[in-house]
Amino acid sequence: MVSDEQLVRMLAQPREKRDIERARQIFVNRNLRLSRVDTIGFDMDYTLAIYHQRRLEQLSFDMTVAKLINHFKYPERINTIKYDHQFVMRGLFVDRKHGNLIKIDRFGFVGRGYHGRRPLTEEVMQKLYRNERIRLKNPEYAWIDTLFALPEACLFADIIELFEKEGTEVNYGKLYDDIREAIDTVHRDNTLKAEIRQDIGRYIFKDPELGPALHRLRSGGKKLFVLTNSLWDYTDAVMSYLLDGVLPEYPVWRNYFDIVVTGASKPDFFAAGKPFLEIDSTNGDNRVIGEATTLERGKVYQGGNLSAFEKMTGSVGDHVLYVGDHIYGDILKSKKSTMWRTCMIVQEIEDEISYTDTRIEEITRLSEVEVLRARIDDEISTHKALLNAVERKLEREHVEGEQRKMHEDERKRLKVELDTLRKALKECTDVADTLEIDVERGFNPYWGLMFKEGNENSRFGEQVEQYACLYTSRVSNFLQYSPMQYFRSPRDLMAHERAGALSGRLSPLGSEGPPKGTNRAE
Repeated sequence: MVSDEQLVRMLAQPREKRDIERARQIFVNRNLRLSRVDTIGFDMDYTLAIYHQRRLEQLSFDMTVAKLINHFKYPERINTIKYDHQFVMRGLFVDRKHGNLIKIDRFGFVGRGYHGRRPLTEEVMQKLYRNERIRLKNPEYAWIDTLFALPEACLFADIIELFEKEGTEVNYGKLYDDIREAIDTVHRDNTLKAEIRQDIGRYIFKDPELGPALHRLRSGGKKLFVLTNSLWDYTDAVMSYLLDGVLPEYPVWRNYFDIVVTGASKPDFFAAGKPFLEIDSTNGDNRVIGEATTLERGKVYQGGNLSAFEKMTGSVGDHVLYVGDHIYGDILKSKKSTMWRTCMIVQEIEDEISYTDTRIEEITRLSEVEVLRARIDDEISTHKALLNAVERKLEREHVEGEQRKMHEDERKRLKVELDTLRKALKECTDVADTLEIDVERGFNPYWGLMFKEGNENSRFGEQVEQYACLYTSRVSNFLQYSPMQYFRSPRDLMAHERAGALSGRLSPLGSEGPPKGTNRAE
């Protein structure tokens, strides 16, 4: 038996640190004990299956253009538009009324935008958005919140640019609706997925750590399930490519999972009452056998709803962790409908972290300059107040002689110091602006960092923080953690608590401290 003294000595010894590459870590917004989670569910597209993004975006873009020409009778010349993956990112908003792409901060205020390929001027942004906060429910705006939606945003801007350069009037709302319907049709009629299935290896990244990560979770006593909007035929093809034969314990991919639900129609799955239908899994025609009253291992289901799932499985509330990539369909809706815990897959975070790590000197310098700028600004305010007081004495108190000379000398000194401070403030502002532009444009020349808008979190970053208990770049990152891991969130600090408490702990673009999470209870 270990004595108290021996235990203290053991804990005092430094243990070997597991070095997990920062871009592959799991980040925590809300405390979560995996030991209390007995069931873990996964979306498939962009979650279990990570796509080769540029190739899929180009395929989707090309098919959407063809659909616009052939079915919506758009002119052939839109075929000349080239897809530019840098011009779009997740978290942008489409202004359907004015034909703009905009990026907003966590408060809903517009930080930057483009009309076609032309950046919006400060004057235009002031006129259109100064007195308005962008809200998700406003039908005039569409949120680009999934990776599938990136090509439609780029095409929207490029068609506007093409037509308006020619002097053609554009109905922005109709244009967006046509693009949206065209891309939806490409998904609904299976043409996109049929093309992917012909060469899955070209479009989907086969992560060698995915199978071992799932095995590690199962070995920790977790039940695993798939809950995807894709139908059975496509799900089987993709998952077979990813997992069949990866580990000898799991000859086929379905051996990893206790329940497989396809065609789930999320987010309706979390709110509607569709029944579970059993699918004939012996072929790829998605044939329905009948309505299911139980969910059994080895069978495949379609549709269903949250309430029935919990009743049939006994997996309820915070004993379930659901992992997905769609902030609305997978994360936000599930958080509002159930107590399920959530993990969001944000594959782009690997690029953003890798980039900011290479620019840490500039980011640290930016933070230091911003602190200095705030101090100079405070000094300017203090000097203005002192100068006003001296001038009031000279004007109203009719001081004469030596006392007046003393006040005049003091006024002269304060003016000189104030001019010096104003020059220093301008220099600091110029340096800060140059550094910020350099760092942001180095990541994306149009939109900057995905999780930030200026010094604030972007709306996308705010939504990840608010609704995802955990977030990470890929499912296989769980391989680096124990199935009993206690994921602890950083201490949540209010503004008055941060001053001086977090010196040296800087997040991208100089904002102090760790990200503020919500609902810190486990």
